[in-house]
Amino acid sequence: MSEIPKRYRQFKEDYSAVANAYETMGDAVHQAGPLDGRTRALIKLSISTGARFEGAVHSHTRKAVKAGCTPDEIRHAVMLSLPTIGLPSMMAALSWVDDILVN
Repeated sequence: MSEIPKRYRQFKEDYSAVANAYETMGDAVHQAGPLDGRTRALIKLSISTGARFEGAVHSHTRKAVKAGCTPDEIRHAVMLSLPTIGLPSMMAALSWVDDILVN
């Protein structure tokens, strides 16, 4: 499974205060409600899928695995987007998930 992208590592090095603020906000949002980590990870993956953000799908796939989600659960979360975003977009997201799960 891929590590944190080089581009983000460089961003953190170049703009540590901004990166730290962004990460702190993300942590606060995750802790603001009752959803467990696995559910939050799958929701974030689904949002990234709907937005068609390849890098975010990669990132949230890694985070879903770290949260304990299985490959079948991750792929199911993406497949649920089919009626809303269509087959081509859903298939693209599945390929992005597999970039992480298969490699």
